[in-house]
Amino acid sequence: MNALQTVLNSTVGSGVESWILAFLLNSLWQVPLVFIAASAAARLARPAGPRLEHRVWVGALLLEAALPLCQVRLDELGRQAWSIALWFLRGPAANGETRVILGAGTGARMALPWHTATALEAIAAAYLCGLLYFAARLAWGVWTTEKLRRNATPVALAGAAGDSLAGSLSRCEQQMGLPAGGIFLASSAAIFGPATVGFRRQTLLLPPAFLDKLTPAELDALLAHELAHMRRWDFLKNLVYGIVSLPIAYHPITALTRARLAETRELVCDAMAAEAVGGRDGYARSLLQLARMLSANPAPKILHAIGILDANIFERRVMHLTRRSKEATGGRRFSLAAGCVLLALATCASALALRMDVKAPDQNPAPKSIHVKQDALKIVSKVQPVYPESAKQKRIQGTVELGAVIGKDGAMENLKVLSGPSELQQPSLDAVRQWRYQPYLLNGDPIEVQTTIKVIYTLKK
Repeated sequence: MNALQTVLNSTVGSGVESWILAFLLNSLWQVPLVFIAASAAARLARPAGPRLEHRVWVGALLLEAALPLCQVRLDELGRQAWSIALWFLRGPAANGETRVILGAGTGARMALPWHTATALEAIAAAYLCGLLYFAARLAWGVWTTEKLRRNATPVALAGAAGDSLAGSLSRCEQQMGLPAGGIFLASSAAIFGPATVGFRRQTLLLPPAFLDKLTPAELDALLAHELAHMRRWDFLKNLVYGIVSLPIAYHPITALTRARLAETRELVCDAMAAEAVGGRDGYARSLLQLARMLSANPAPKILHAIGILDANIFERRVMHLTRRSKEATGGRRFSLAAGCVLLALATCASALALRMDVKAPDQNPAPKSIHVKQDALKIVSKVQPVYPESAKQKRIQGTVELGAVIGKDGAMENLKVLSGPSELQQPSLDAVRQWRYQPYLLNGDPIEVQTTIKVIYTLKK
């Protein structure tokens, strides 16, 4: 704890605590926002089949983890896009024209005046401790699962029972497009139901003497489902999802998203297995029998095993297998996918537009200058920059970006060139230096303001 405190003390003022607080603050509402949007998109995608619905929830988990980390400002992107558009579009004047875009410096930020450096340190420490806990739990689950796989006893494929098992396994491997003999079967007394584990060597773990209780149809259904998991590399994907979701593992909505992802994954594997064994009805009957056989047994005590009864939506799985409605194909499927994409884009835009940033606590209660929103600055008098004739003749055009400090009285106190063609810099400085603004008030007192100003020079073709 002392080492952690030392690290935190060394980062006070560097913005680390503020960054963590901003991440937590945004994830609190962005994760539920994405979950609600994903629920709507999943319902929209349902007629197209479980694969599209599963992709919706995979995308939702990725967005839930990524959006709180994203610091892109839509207003700044809009200004950049407008600047680029003006670069390509030519003005109506034959001898060229200038345009001016006011920027907001580093962008508008929401400051939280109530927090202190000590509070930031406490929140950052609590979050980091929670993150370490979830990472340790994930690592422990992987280690115990791998240990279980290594200690399992290989299942013999000799004798009458072994020949039947080998034949069924060979048929399922062929149906799933897996290499012959690439699946490792093992038995472990530590589990009470079949489970697929491993990513370098995918292994199907079975309880002792479990296969002796199955009919040939049930054996085919079991192997087809588990090999579907292997064909999709679901064990490895599940591990990746666990790593990706670590930053938001504290949020209860994350667990709901992971549950929906697991449910739709089982639906996808059911569809693949039913196709491999030759029919949904027969596979559904075998699934019912397997569920009856395993219902009294506890789930495997390992975190990342993938089994035939892994998701708790057995009723929906059976109904999905036995319903006669056809899945959407062709143009309708494309329309449903496009609708999901549009909903995702709208959700991302909303999350970024409403994003809240947190500034590091300022030790000086009376800051000398701040960054403010563009629309908070009001120009009292403005001089239009002049396009030099020499630049027109040389067909020099482009954008001059100026960094400006507006004084307490609204006059331009400091103005410097950040970028732009050298021939156009001086006219921009000469014009903008004469501008006057209405004084900006903070808590009723005038204060210096930092901003950026872009002067765009364009020529007609």
